[in-house]
Amino acid sequence: MFVQEERIFAGKVLRLHICASDGAEWPEEATEDTSVEKLKERCLKHCAHGSLEDPKSVTHHKLIHAASERVLSDAKTILEENIQDQDVLLLIKKRAPSPLPKMADVSAEEKKKQDQKAPDRDAIFRATANLPSHNMDRAEVQTNIRDFQTELRKILVSLIEVAQKLLALNPDAVELFKKANAMLDEEEGGSVDETALRQLTEMGFPESRAAKALRLNHMSVPQAMEWLIEHAEDPTIDTPLPGQASPGGAQAEAAPEVAPEAAGTSTGDEEPRDELTEIFKKIRRKREFRADARAVISLMEMGFDEKEVIDALRVNNNQQNAACEWLLGDRKPSPEELDKGIDPDSPLFQAILDNPVVQLGLTNPKTLLAFEDMLENPLNSTQWMNDPETGPVMLQISRIFQTLNRT
Repeated sequence: MFVQEERIFAGKVLRLHICASDGAEWPEEATEDTSVEKLKERCLKHCAHGSLEDPKSVTHHKLIHAASERVLSDAKTILEENIQDQDVLLLIKKRAPSPLPKMADVSAEEKKKQDQKAPDRDAIFRATANLPSHNMDRAEVQTNIRDFQTELRKILVSLIEVAQKLLALNPDAVELFKKANAMLDEEEGGSVDETALRQLTEMGFPESRAAKALRLNHMSVPQAMEWLIEHAEDPTIDTPLPGQASPGGAQAEAAPEVAPEAAGTSTGDEEPRDELTEIFKKIRRKREFRADARAVISLMEMGFDEKEVIDALRVNNNQQNAACEWLLGDRKPSPEELDKGIDPDSPLFQAILDNPVVQLGLTNPKTLLAFEDMLENPLNSTQWMNDPETGPVMLQISRIFQTLNRT
């Protein structure tokens, strides 16, 4: 029996489901080696009678594989396009390309773009040539817009002086500050990290010194070790921290408290003042600035002197990048300016002192402790802002500053 060659080598016959854009649907059979273009011609003959007389009719349509949403290439076969039996194909008319713009339209569009373009430097000078000139120093204007964090330090310095004077007039001031001082001792002189303490003692440092160093450096072993090495020759290195005195030391410190009873009444007024002064000094020592050891090392490796580095870190709140910019720049504000308060006759300071919430807060020893802490550790401001006793005072100071700064 004779069999045609094309039948022998024909590919597998696939039964496809064709959908046209007008809603017509029909089955279409095609072998795997049928090209997409041939299949498209057959589909067009089925749904658009006589339209193939236009040679562009085939090129104006496309077949889309419904499952994968792929446009089938006319040059490929059904097998190459990975079409499977029972697949659904969509016959869609291609969208006509948008006509090219006319020269007149192009010129109008370019003209519109030129009209909307921002003026260049020369155009600005030409347009403002006849305007009167005003000599205004931008740097001066920028300086007048005061930053709250910069001014806050000056405000705190002045408020600390006022608070100390007010609290010194309180007959119970010494007892109040003893309680506040004890609270600080509990906060800062809590239990020492045993692991950190063991690391330092294994290096050969005495336990009492290691414990003191850890308390002063927030339980940081590297910073405590640096402190111990730096203060190895310090005669006061073995002096206990306030609230951490040894039994013998406690008796020695208790002696002044008995003295007023034995002394005459002539020194009765002076000794409480002296005791209050000593308490103030203790608080200052607890809140003194401690430079970040890692930042100090990093900046000194750049060639800066240690004192300069510590000054830079103090001015810039222990922020290494800002300290580096300060060292490389004009070094303003200077470390000496940090201890200067605000002008007592300025409207800002007067408005702060006239505020009832601030006035009441200045009679609270805890407010003074908060001011001292924020003065040397500005990053602790958030903690005091959230405190129920000191938070309202800080909020009023911020509001008064913002109000006057706008005006």
